[in-house]
Amino acid sequence: MNTLKLQRKIFLICFLFIPVLLLLTFVVYPAIELFHISFTDWNGMSSARSYIGFDNYMRMFFNSSDVWSVLKNNWIYFYVHALFIPLELMVAIMLHNKMKGSKFFKTVIFMPYIMNGVAVSYAFAFFYSPINGGLNGILNALGLDWIIQNWLSNKNIVNYSLTAISLWRFCGLHIVLFLAGLQSIPKELIEASVVDGANALQRYLKIIIPSITRVVQIILFLNVRGALQVFDIPFVVTRGGPMNASSTFTLLTMETAFQYNDFGMASTMAITLLFIIILMSWIQDKLFKWGWKG
Repeated sequence: MNTLKLQRKIFLICFLFIPVLLLLTFVVYPAIELFHISFTDWNGMSSARSYIGFDNYMRMFFNSSDVWSVLKNNWIYFYVHALFIPLELMVAIMLHNKMKGSKFFKTVIFMPYIMNGVAVSYAFAFFYSPINGGLNGILNALGLDWIIQNWLSNKNIVNYSLTAISLWRFCGLHIVLFLAGLQSIPKELIEASVVDGANALQRYLKIIIPSITRVVQIILFLNVRGALQVFDIPFVVTRGGPMNASSTFTLLTMETAFQYNDFGMASTMAITLLFIIILMSWIQDKLFKWGWKG
């Protein structure tokens, strides 16, 4: 028996050694090093690093208006995606109810998510083009000339244009997650509610949503994380323009590091972003627990 236990331990250690080593090498160590660099004035090239304490954090929170202005742009991604969550759930319910062609629509809806983000961004940059773009061409063909404008150079709407790209790409993932949650609801529960006379809205509010609370939490967390970390879409389509109107927190962090060679401040911004995501996740968890008890 002791020999068998020893063999099991050796077997587990052998299988876990490589994953743990990779985790320590590419996650834990870089995170510790990032935290250390945030307390220095390192420029990314010099071998010398001067310890400056919390100067980077003080400068970011109190002397950098750019940080707070780009966070407003990140907020647009968050609340637009949040507004579409009920619609995504409704689409998932329709597909779950075996509507005609549901398998085809499931594939089509999920397809944008598996496409390369850079390719999607370039395609939409051409679609929004004011010269020969497809969007203005469609509006012109429909006689809606009064809507036509420069979608990417108008700083009042550029973030909504970019958020539309994000919606097109990630809504399919949310719908698939909702489908997985809906499939976990026992059919007997839905059938019993129908027998008891519950209408569609009552089933939606009293059975479906409470049964997929965990899925909703996951989607909201992905929404928070994605909104705060969005980078590829504004970087490829607008480079943060016009006049930094579409810049995001991650894009500003990259510019701080590689354009201004201020790796200390960039590390500070990265650490701050990590703590914001953790804080938002904690608040979300507390709100769901409070709402569930209520």
